[in-house]
Amino acid sequence: MIANVQHKPNSAGAPADGKPVTAAMASVAGENLNVGAFRFWFIGQRWEWSDEVARMHGYEPGSVQPTTELMLSHKHPDDRAHVQELLDYALQSQASFSSRHRFIDTAGKVHDAIVVADRMLDDNGTVVGTEGYYIDLTDVFDETRDETRQEVLDEALPDVLEARAVIEQAKGMLMAIYRISADQAFRILQWRSQETNTKLRVLARQLVSEVVTLVPTSSAVQTQFDHLLLTVHERIASEPAK
Repeated sequence: MIANVQHKPNSAGAPADGKPVTAAMASVAGENLNVGAFRFWFIGQRWEWSDEVARMHGYEPGSVQPTTELMLSHKHPDDRAHVQELLDYALQSQASFSSRHRFIDTAGKVHDAIVVADRMLDDNGTVVGTEGYYIDLTDVFDETRDETRQEVLDEALPDVLEARAVIEQAKGMLMAIYRISADQAFRILQWRSQETNTKLRVLARQLVSEVVTLVPTSSAVQTQFDHLLLTVHERIASEPAK
């Protein structure tokens, strides 16, 4: 049985704080592989999910606000306790939430999925949550062939990581040019992705490829950066002995 959901006052796809999360990629390993993004904040146990993850669970994008209760209610009964344990561990240890489990959508269909995630940091480097991807493997492998599942993962995961890497590169460029935070840079990329109906990873890759066409920075800026690069180690606090 699916738990009661928190219906949102609008269908724009943004969470309560008005900051939407957009999938960094979709269909990374062919048309049959469904991938979506999520974020989970430890304080308040606040979730964000992309349109792809919403659809995986049977919801129209923007129609519900994901919660821990809602997420757990969709887990397969045989996997629910395991996922709860992983969430509890992530909350207690500030670790990433990664898992292999089944979930059931609103139509009653069972999905076989893996969750690939990493810790989410704020601008000060403090762990504030975990973020990553749902990879829905339903219908993409033959259950009679044990090796097929691994073949799918071997093909998909490098693409997931590559997409994330190019987005991080684009974020870094925006941070340097506009002197903004990592989160602000990501929001700008999301905005351009949504406004132009372009996949975020595709937009980021093109931006990274074209930045070399810009006019070189002034010698004064380069000189300042040279100094920064050569002296930055002097301002790093010593790590305590283990």
